[in-house]
Amino acid sequence: MTDTPPPPRRTRLTFHGPLSEARADRIVRRLTRTGPATVLDIGCGWGELTLRILGTEAGASTTGVGIDIDADDLARGRRNAEARGLADRMEFVRESAVGTTRGPADLVLCLGASQALSDAAPPLHLTVALGELRRLVAPGGRVLLGEGFWQRTPTEAELSRMWPGAHAGEHPDLAGLVDAAVAAGFRPEWIETADEDEWDEFESAYQADAEEWLAAHSGHPLAAETRERLDRHRASRLAYRGVLGLAYLTLIPVA
Repeated sequence: MTDTPPPPRRTRLTFHGPLSEARADRIVRRLTRTGPATVLDIGCGWGELTLRILGTEAGASTTGVGIDIDADDLARGRRNAEARGLADRMEFVRESAVGTTRGPADLVLCLGASQALSDAAPPLHLTVALGELRRLVAPGGRVLLGEGFWQRTPTEAELSRMWPGAHAGEHPDLAGLVDAAVAAGFRPEWIETADEDEWDEFESAYQADAEEWLAAHSGHPLAAETRERLDRHRASRLAYRGVLGLAYLTLIPVA
């Protein structure tokens, strides 16, 4: 059993977030409408959405930079870029995004990664992140922000089963999130939210390969650790299902 490889990691995910193929297609069409020459992807993971933008006819001359600190995700992004013939136009960089000098860019993506732009604790991190996104986007450009919000105020019992330290003040509601973006110097071109099917698809795919591995390798030295991690994440997910939402905001910087 000790010669068995460790559990696979996120292989069933296309996007690192609750995003369907249909919504991704609509977002790509909207973001390429203005013909961005440069894309900056904050907390990019493997940069799937940026690669799709670069792979469109409208993005045929667009260049992209993805920033993340996860070496495995970045390596996956580089492999995907190479396989799609985009390696010469897409750079994946392992570094912190706090205070980054990689901008300004015509299009800035920050999908579930606002924490990468600030060392501040929630909810202050959102204010800092929005200020940074305003700094990093070129005049007339666009920001695509994927950010959490409370669909309703969570109960204390629900919060106790979420991530460590979860509290009701950690996220705004949707109106508060949009108001914060406006206060930071943006106008909201498009407001949309992930639906429960997208959340369920993402959360199941996030765990599925490791769950499959665990069912077949319950005696592996890593089994106990893997089981504890999977059970903890699933309990957290079921606590915030229908409570935590994710908004996709397409934002235009005010001149």
